[in-house]
Amino acid sequence: METMKKLVAMALSLTLAVSMLTACGGGTKETKAETTAETTAETGAETSGETKAAADGESLKVALCVTGAVNDMGFCQSAYEGLELLEEKYGAEIAYTENLQAADMAAAFTDYASSGYDIVIGHGFQFGDPALEVGEQYPDTIFICTESNAAADNVASYVMSCEQGGYIEGMLAASMTKSNKIGFIGPIEGASLIKIMNGFEDGAKSINPDIEVQTAWTGSFTDTAQAKEAAQAMIDSGVDFIAHDANECGNGAIAAAQEAGIYATGDSYDQHELAPETVLTSSMYNVPLVIESAYLDVVNGTFKGEVKYLGMAEGVVEMAPYYDMESVIPEDVRTMIDEKIEAIKSGEFVVPLDENVRK
Repeated sequence: METMKKLVAMALSLTLAVSMLTACGGGTKETKAETTAETTAETGAETSGETKAAADGESLKVALCVTGAVNDMGFCQSAYEGLELLEEKYGAEIAYTENLQAADMAAAFTDYASSGYDIVIGHGFQFGDPALEVGEQYPDTIFICTESNAAADNVASYVMSCEQGGYIEGMLAASMTKSNKIGFIGPIEGASLIKIMNGFEDGAKSINPDIEVQTAWTGSFTDTAQAKEAAQAMIDSGVDFIAHDANECGNGAIAAAQEAGIYATGDSYDQHELAPETVLTSSMYNVPLVIESAYLDVVNGTFKGEVKYLGMAEGVVEMAPYYDMESVIPEDVRTMIDEKIEAIKSGEFVVPLDENVRK
């Protein structure tokens, strides 16, 4: 435990020391808890979802695996903050591994499960198959995946209705564009990311059916230069509004918009600080709430191997404030968007869920 505290402290110190641009570069650092001779719970998690550690009132051991850096001001950082919440609020013993490639995910899960971790969390759709694979080998460990459709006796997926935020961003983009050309940058194609891009297009076309929506996939979660290049190509073709769901590499798309003097939206995290005069709002995902919900399902014995959906109604999907950019957004546009958000929350309006790549 002492080793873990030191490692977490070192990671936080590093986060404070580097600039945002440095954080966008990713890295290969891996931080994990040392394997201990005695695990927190010898029998791990039972099929019912209740762990021996929880039953005995002991701290659970929880590990997080992410595809990027935990200080990315976006998707991965939000999950890391959820992990910190479990440590601070519930006394969980935590560890994490960042910058994981697909080929290394199963090995990371195996490492944590064999080291006695009660709960192993994979943040992103890519962790679904590794969770099912390793879950069969370690039936006493609970595996939680976000944005996946994986489910088994000891595997559950917690899916955020991110398409709702994409839809709102599309409405805003279509309302603010002067060229009637807007763009969207994605990382690696996956259902949880495709649905946001499609939601953005649907939202934009609800305002202007004839609007041109350009899209691009970078093939990376961390290559900011590639996202910037893709965004610049769109800008060169007349696009005057850029959105993204590209994790860390999306920061490059925002940088391109900033340099071009056009507007953009952020994703996963409140990204206003990255470009205060460029980012109008961000679609935020309350990942800490998702992780806390999953953790409590395990602790309270209500865990089920299923896929759970959480959106605006549950406070998991939110839109960041406009801050000082409110003055550039017409009042009628802000009112229209506020009304649509309330309609989504009440269930009066359901954002279409489309996880298929559109040609």
